[in-house]
Amino acid sequence: MVTTSMLNQFSRTELIFGKKAMDKLHHARVAVFGLGGVGSYTAEALARSGVGELDLIDDDKVCITNINRQLFATRKTVGKQKTDVAKERLEEINPEIKINTYNTFYLPETSDQFDFGQYDYIVDAIDTVKGKIELVIKAQESNTPIISSMGAGNKVDPTAFKVEDIYKTKVCPLAKVMRQELKKRKIKKLKVVYSEELPIKPIDNDTVNCKTQCVCPPGTTRKCTHRNQIPGSNAFVPPVVGLIIAGEIIKDIIKAPKI
Repeated sequence: MVTTSMLNQFSRTELIFGKKAMDKLHHARVAVFGLGGVGSYTAEALARSGVGELDLIDDDKVCITNINRQLFATRKTVGKQKTDVAKERLEEINPEIKINTYNTFYLPETSDQFDFGQYDYIVDAIDTVKGKIELVIKAQESNTPIISSMGAGNKVDPTAFKVEDIYKTKVCPLAKVMRQELKKRKIKKLKVVYSEELPIKPIDNDTVNCKTQCVCPPGTTRKCTHRNQIPGSNAFVPPVVGLIIAGEIIKDIIKAPKI
């Protein structure tokens, strides 16, 4: 008697959560805003977990300085659009996944490109406060769950990150600004991933500083030369934040018991 194997790339995940949960993930649609050190790992973890549809939003091209921390950045992908590289890789992981890409720098002026009510979850992995605040507002208006990444740059302790409501955070400078801005707008809650580790001041070294040694690919509109400060980063902090975010999303979608 010949038996047909039901094994697939999500079999090990199904052993933990069960078939009903996998069906929920398959029918879920998640928007990932920002494909940097945090968002790239979130997007791939969601794809590897069986999420059926992802919207990927980022206007940047891969830069050689991204290779130290961003999942989709390699020597081969430098100069390519991040969304294109991510789409190609995630489709190799799961050929059945649906990927929608937007080469967009998310700000209030570009928010009308998105119907937030169609998402089961929103990931805020972008850098600008204006964009982050607008994402939270849109999520609230559409009653869509959202999780936001706070500061991951200039930090070296991946074990210090925790999941908390924004109004219970402390130390993190970005979280402080977000608390103030959300309070002004009478937004009462926001799930975030943050750390109480004091940020390290980047070494003042012009030989490895993008402000004076710009290596952005041709056609890049938002260069590091526009920044007040170039943050330091590493291979082990932003990815941890991205994976924490992915885990929270998976558990929330399938209503898994909290750990």
